[in-house]
Amino acid sequence: MRRRQATFLALLFGLAAQAGAASVEALVQNPGRLPVADAAVVLMPLSPLQPKNRPAATIEQRGKEFLPYVTIVQTGTAIDFPNNDTTKHHVYSFSPSKQFEIKLYAGNPGQPVVFDKPGEVVIGCNIHDWMEAYVLVVDTPYFAKTTADGRAVIANVPAGRYRLQLWHPLQKAVQAPSEIEVGNSPVRLKLALDVKPREHKPRTDGDPDHY
Repeated sequence: MRRRQATFLALLFGLAAQAGAASVEALVQNPGRLPVADAAVVLMPLSPLQPKNRPAATIEQRGKEFLPYVTIVQTGTAIDFPNNDTTKHHVYSFSPSKQFEIKLYAGNPGQPVVFDKPGEVVIGCNIHDWMEAYVLVVDTPYFAKTTADGRAVIANVPAGRYRLQLWHPLQKAVQAPSEIEVGNSPVRLKLALDVKPREHKPRTDGDPDHY
């Protein structure tokens, strides 16, 4: 009986180890070893995904800019576009992954926009040409965006094999994906991504009709 119990407990511990999770911590730098901010670090499981809730996201308009500049969401996520300026904005995208318009408005436009296809979405304002933002829509809940120091942390990644993809709206070339193994201990990665400097478009704040 004791031998059977020991075997059963060993099996349970083995299954628990297989079902473990860990964080994936990435440092993204350019070829000159300077940190890259606003880079997407995406993990695509090579085995079927378990369903997870998709938290809503927000891209606000403040100071006649979109904030944040880069947003990463899972396919099917709803994004709100509140206008927190005293001027009106006309938000749009013509990207194949998501085409939409929120015509001239102030405050909250009401219904959020659902991003239902994976891919890159470029967002602009039809009134203020310098305003731009990017949304990366991915078919996985395991992703993170690098901060100013080039670091990103994806927490609670289930053990298994993943395809790792790096992305940035200003990358000079498409980054080839790689594969990593996640177990029960944190995975620490140092990654390289060559991006162009962000160039801010000239502002024309003296708009007619006070837009």
